Amino acid sequence: MKIVILERNSVGPDISVDMLNSLGEVTAYPNTTTAEEVRERTLDAEIVVANKSPINETSLRDSGNVKLVCEFATGYDNCDLEYLRGRGIPVCNVVGYSTDMVAQHTFTLALAVSQKLSYYDDYVKSGRYSAQDRFSNFDIPFGELAGKTWGIVGMGNIGKKVAQIASAFGCKVIFTSVTGKSTVTEYEKVSKDELLARSDFLSLHCPLSDLTLNYIDKEALKKMKTSAFLINVARGRVVNNTDLYEALENGEIAGAGLDVLEEEPLRLTNPLSKIKDSGKLIITPHLAWGSVEARNRCVQGVYDNIKAFLDGNPIHVVNG
Repeated sequence: MKIVILERNSVGPDISVDMLNSLGEVTAYPNTTTAEEVRERTLDAEIVVANKSPINETSLRDSGNVKLVCEFATGYDNCDLEYLRGRGIPVCNVVGYSTDMVAQHTFTLALAVSQKLSYYDDYVKSGRYSAQDRFSNFDIPFGELAGKTWGIVGMGNIGKKVAQIASAFGCKVIFTSVTGKSTVTEYEKVSKDELLARSDFLSLHCPLSDLTLNYIDKEALKKMKTSAFLINVARGRVVNNTDLYEALENGEIAGAGLDVLEEEPLRLTNPLSKIKDSGKLIITPHLAWGSVEARNRCVQGVYDNIKAFLDGNPIHVVNG
């Protein structure tokens, strides 16, 4: 089998992908961004491994040998599933490899922005702490998680993990189901409007779809508490970045922690790039999933998906 890895560096150059060599003849490219690059690099491919590369009719129409597409990810919005289904090409993703890390980073962002850690770290390192005459400093107020309401959009594996951790902190957990099909009963299920109105912390763990595009927009932000914090570790376009910028600047919510943006990497045309106050906004470069352990599990998951396909029992097919 000729295996083409379009975005080798998406799992990090520090993580080995050598295990895939036992499954076929592997050609790896550091990064592939355009449909034309995909077309050129997959002409002879039988198995394509991608992450964000566009996988659609434009990029694959001349690649007649492709039998399988595997994602170095859980998400698959880079793929035209209908087109691939029509060609009989299964798309397989990796499930659950990043749950622990994304949940962990959710609270890293929430605690960092709400406790003003950047300010206090700078306060000490700037010498201002050494110059004061008291042992402590809390000039900028901050609060506890205990007793707060933690709202969740997307009660899948990550959402459930976040709910468990939030509960351990002493939060009241509520959630809404975007599709209305959630069967979770351990936590209170509410409408979107009630979720927005009640949440002290609101974290997003939903896939990007027609239902979630701009799910948090100007109208949604106006319904949130002025003391609330928004955490997005889902997909960038779930949150309208311009509307969030205006809400933060106008004090409509207290702060936000983002690991994803409408366009990545961050464009200087994105108004959020203007906010330098880390007590109001913290942005990390789409790394919530990226612990060493999670990235190794991701590669192992792709190996397992290819192996299962070659054995005639494909797993984790998202367009079956």
